[in-house]
Amino acid sequence: MTTTRGYAAQTAGGKLEAWEFERREVGVNDVSIDIEYAGICHSDIHQVREEWGPAIFPMVPGHEIVGRIVEVGSAVSNFKVGDLAGIGCFVDSCGECKNCKLGKNNYCLTHTTWTYNATEADGTTPTYGGYSKNIVAKADHVLHVSESLDITGVAPLLCAGVTVYSPLRHWNAGPGKNVAVMGLGGLGHMGVKIAAAMGAHVTVLSHSESKRDDALAMGAHTFICTSDASALKAAQNSFDIIINTVSADIDLQPFIRTLGMWGTLVCVGAPGKPYSIDGGELMTQQRSLAGSGIGGIQETQEMLDFCAEHGIVSEVEVISASQINEAYDRVVASDVRFRFVIDTATI
Repeated sequence: MTTTRGYAAQTAGGKLEAWEFERREVGVNDVSIDIEYAGICHSDIHQVREEWGPAIFPMVPGHEIVGRIVEVGSAVSNFKVGDLAGIGCFVDSCGECKNCKLGKNNYCLTHTTWTYNATEADGTTPTYGGYSKNIVAKADHVLHVSESLDITGVAPLLCAGVTVYSPLRHWNAGPGKNVAVMGLGGLGHMGVKIAAAMGAHVTVLSHSESKRDDALAMGAHTFICTSDASALKAAQNSFDIIINTVSADIDLQPFIRTLGMWGTLVCVGAPGKPYSIDGGELMTQQRSLAGSGIGGIQETQEMLDFCAEHGIVSEVEVISASQINEAYDRVVASDVRFRFVIDTATI
């Protein structure tokens, strides 16, 4: 075991503070990464504050991780010391169930080992995340990151990026498709950039008129302020795909009506309570309501390569570790442009 440093919450809802803990030694199939940047995801806050049910403490959050390989196990052939690498939301899966064999190991039916607030496959060893100086993980769950990308904006791709990329790819966003992105936050702004790079016609649906200029600058072709009922009504029957990144409790009915024939509204933001849906609105144009959660390792690598090809990174505010608690409050208040990233040199 190797002692390292990170920022941890010791109890549910507690402040994150500096903490020393142990990482395992590098095994034959592992790599060790010196973390350079770690993104703050809203799900980190939910879990630290135990808003998604009982959690494991002490907790070192963070599943948007980028850094340099400093050690490789003897059986690892796809990484070398010095490589730029990333880790996303999970660090292990069974590899044997039907979902894993389809490359969808984010939906592993046996045991997905989440990057933090979880246990290893043994069911007892806790995992600790990216708000730390280093991490050891199985090489087959680590991603290659292009040197061409601005490293400060890469970390959020490991969660926010693949969370929107996966449904856009699955529902065939591209030329000739009308794609709408609900919300222009950490997830939404990545959805706009990626959908535009795929060649789709992109519309941003936001309750805030102040987001218009940002949306258009990021590649959106159209902006609709959803507080304008007439503008939303005018968009009825027009979209092939809607990516709903909003995690607040909202009425989906007005947005379902903007789907065209065979259109799909995909939820990627986690609401606080179940949606109420009128099935008749889905039946009218043979519409679909769907969900999507992150992406598998293969798909995440595909997303990173796509982003490198198109020069896509997240818009971020880089902060020191001492600002994490303040950043949490600002995320909850929607006061961030558009993702916080921790410079782990400050830990």
